Amino acid sequence: MKNKKLETLTRSHVANAITEEFGVTKFLASEMLEEILNEIASALVNEEIVKIAGFGTFSVKHKKERMGRNPKTLEAAVIPPKKTLTFKASPILKKIVNGESNN
Repeated sequence: MKNKKLETLTRSHVANAITEEFGVTKFLASEMLEEILNEIASALVNEEIVKIAGFGTFSVKHKKERMGRNPKTLEAAVIPPKKTLTFKASPILKKIVNGESNN
């Protein structure tokens, strides 16, 4: 198996793609992207479910307080409750990632 250089998709890459696809200025594309991301983040802060058709679903889950153990000292410790962000890919996205046709 060849080592493939992994690249990171950044906001700048997405803004450039919007600029090329829709012929808007890079500034406007960046503003549009920022607004979309803010809407998604705001919905998640309010614990709403965010569904993006053909992509997936983001949601907030609650983890209860539980007992854990410090792996270095083996001392028991209480792990406080927290919220976690989950993502479930849509079947369409899963097929695309696996190189399957989208029929």
